[in-house]
Amino acid sequence: MSPSSAPSRVPSRSLAVAAVVWLLSFTAFWVAQRLAHVNMLDVMVYRAEAETLRAGEDLYAMRATSANLAMTYPPFAAVLFLPLTLVGVPLMRTLTTAGNLLLVVALVRLSLQLVRPALARPEARTQLWRTTLWVAAVVVWCEPVWTTLRYGQINLLVAVAVLWDLTRREGSRWAGLGIGLATAVKLTPGLFVVLLLAAGLLLWRRDRALNQWLRTGLTATGVFLVTTLTTALALPADSKRFWTGTLFETGRVGHAEETANQSLSGVLARLMHTDAPGLWWLAAAVLLGGAAMVLAVRAALRGDRAVAVVITAVTALMVSPISWSHHWVWCVPLLILLYDRSTRAWPVTGAVALAFASFALWWVPHDPGRPELDQNAGQMLLSAVYPLTALALLAGYALSLRRTRGRDPLDRIPEPREETREPQAVTQAVANE
Repeated sequence: MSPSSAPSRVPSRSLAVAAVVWLLSFTAFWVAQRLAHVNMLDVMVYRAEAETLRAGEDLYAMRATSANLAMTYPPFAAVLFLPLTLVGVPLMRTLTTAGNLLLVVALVRLSLQLVRPALARPEARTQLWRTTLWVAAVVVWCEPVWTTLRYGQINLLVAVAVLWDLTRREGSRWAGLGIGLATAVKLTPGLFVVLLLAAGLLLWRRDRALNQWLRTGLTATGVFLVTTLTTALALPADSKRFWTGTLFETGRVGHAEETANQSLSGVLARLMHTDAPGLWWLAAAVLLGGAAMVLAVRAALRGDRAVAVVITAVTALMVSPISWSHHWVWCVPLLILLYDRSTRAWPVTGAVALAFASFALWWVPHDPGRPELDQNAGQMLLSAVYPLTALALLAGYALSLRRTRGRDPLDRIPEPREETREPQAVTQAVANE
């Protein structure tokens, strides 16, 4: 072997090692889920929704599984779930698990591209895949991902659809399609549309030119409206019932005080020992949501797309009336961003990773008897682990901006150039490949 050929084999060997570790981790995960006898309850509900649609029955009168669960998504979701009825239940569960595991890989890869745009370049492809496999082998064990696969949820699909849009190349005609469809299925991704339109309009007001943020926001809005209106034409009764009634019946989703509800509403419900925090939740959601979205839009205007996206994702989870723990799969891009940006990467990222990997929220009493209504102070802290972590990070970010930048008028913000924001370490790593 010539000396010149040795370096070229090092990346390939390290990629092979990463692939082996990833395969072992995912295999162990699959076995652990089978040994835990996961019921994949939610995918069974999705299948029942599709079967109800095929039978021409009332989607929102349907109840499925031994838990007597109802449909809570817009009618378009039932259309999306129709393929689940084409195979038997055992095969459906197997395919759902396999699909979600592949989506873990996709989520990690897109998160890396979001945080480090230089990794999307062809010359960095080996490094991107190597890092993706290593990170995926670890994050698959965090509580939100574990629980998503345990129930057969669609959280990973929604997150990947959103990130697919937000990591497209400049000028892509497809950017906005994923967010529009995700919003038509689950509504909460609509906050990304708010981010896109707010940042896009502010840039347009300054430059009087169509920019990527505005273009993507308009596309997402159009896709959502076309999808929703088309579904309304095909399913008028179900659409009317959802948009005029079911949408506002948060009790259909579950009790606000449940420990699995990792939103502001859940925290306040447990704190106040009630299942209806009412105006207290509304006030907190408006104040926090408004302040956080200001941070997100300012980050977007500065060209820091990764921070803007992660803040928006966390804000959507915080202000939603119900955000089950498995909705927090957005911890994956959050952790990648923290490690990339923090000057004390391991302590900060390690502490946040521990919060999402500890399963701490399940250490408190939780059962159909609703013991969460009588939690003590220690139990309240454990059952608020995700919102408290997010609040601490948002506060820390806001304080860091105040210390390092002070006032930052919008008219002084340069044109965003995400593609040129390459961390020095990444640039050097690419050069070394």
